[in-house]
Amino acid sequence: VQLVESGGGLVQPGGSLKLSCAASGIMFSMYTMGWYRQVSGKQRELVAAYSRGGTTDYADSVKGRFTISRDNAKNTVYLQMNSLKPEDTAVYYCKAANAIMNYWGQGTQVTVSS
Repeated sequence: VQLVESGGGLVQPGGSLKLSCAASGIMFSMYTMGWYRQVSGKQRELVAAYSRGGTTDYADSVKGRFTISRDNAKNTVYLQMNSLKPEDTAVYYCKAANAIMNYWGQGTQVTVSS
């Protein structure tokens, strides 16, 4: 199983980034896909999730600014991040989960700074 994130980088406050996570080795459509983030020294936190049934969930801190989407034909989940703030700076991780297993990607750094 592989989850490969891409799209991170350095962006100014107010800017946008789109993260992608390409999955292989799993039946992608059967998994809830999520984006998490972690700042050094702090716990990893949920940013957004997209269930296999089509429901989405967002952390309060990103509602109205971030949008999660998925393309089951491409085995890929996305995170569109708009109106970025310095406090969004973190390593962003992709997660695939079902009732039995959790899989994580290696993470991609997002830095919001002027």
